[in-house]
Amino acid sequence: MNVLIVFAHPEPASFSGALKNTAVSTLEALGHPVAVSDLYRMGFEPALGPDDFEGDRENPAYLDLSREQEHAFANRTHSADVATEQAKVSEADLLLLHFPMWWFSMPAVLKGWVDRVFSRGFAYSAGRKYETGHFKGKRAMLCLSTGTGASFYEPGGIDGDLHHVLWPIHNGILGYTGFTVLPPFAAWMPGKVSAETRQGYLDAYAQRLRTLDSAEPLFFHPWSDYDDSQRLKPGVIARSGVQWNPAAGQTFEESAAAFSATQSPRA
Repeated sequence: MNVLIVFAHPEPASFSGALKNTAVSTLEALGHPVAVSDLYRMGFEPALGPDDFEGDRENPAYLDLSREQEHAFANRTHSADVATEQAKVSEADLLLLHFPMWWFSMPAVLKGWVDRVFSRGFAYSAGRKYETGHFKGKRAMLCLSTGTGASFYEPGGIDGDLHHVLWPIHNGILGYTGFTVLPPFAAWMPGKVSAETRQGYLDAYAQRLRTLDSAEPLFFHPWSDYDDSQRLKPGVIARSGVQWNPAAGQTFEESAAAFSATQSPRA
């Protein structure tokens, strides 16, 4: 299994860095080749723009980014840094995104990596999204650290359920492009806990990586559950934990309660 770790933290000695190092050593010990894109160390440029395209553009007079991405992918005229990262993604069977939770999401450099590398034509195209996405057959998982405790990210927590917070990444990026998405691993406020607790996080993460084959993926409704307006059909009960289906008489509270009952504590 080829593994790509995309690491987004400016401090190599951070706990995020320790989690990344644990992933590398654990997976390599299991015999898996591991590539690491350390975005800060690489000086990766996060801003998608005209410099992403080398050679002739499809329309030099007006920059339509998705159109130019598709043109660049078809003609192999993406900038060298984008092409290099796309080759890593193509080789990977498992994608691990390692990052600290900043403002309820990923750091800007990692979002920029997605904007530029998951280009139209390469990561998605007309008729090739979600369960028919280009990355179907690959798996992906988030490994994150937080500045606050686990209780903040529970259904009744002030920050909201972690699965709700991560839905734009899980569904809108990884699920959208076809990945099988595994449950996230979270290290809760490592800067404020004991060294013993931090070591426990690292040990738990190593064990999670050793048992990936038995992990139940996150659930996303298939295309067949949606009607022509891309709404869940009246007879479909939402099961993602984020959606709910008024057409089936389902409330948000019912959906959230049912989903929460199926979840074990995340670590």
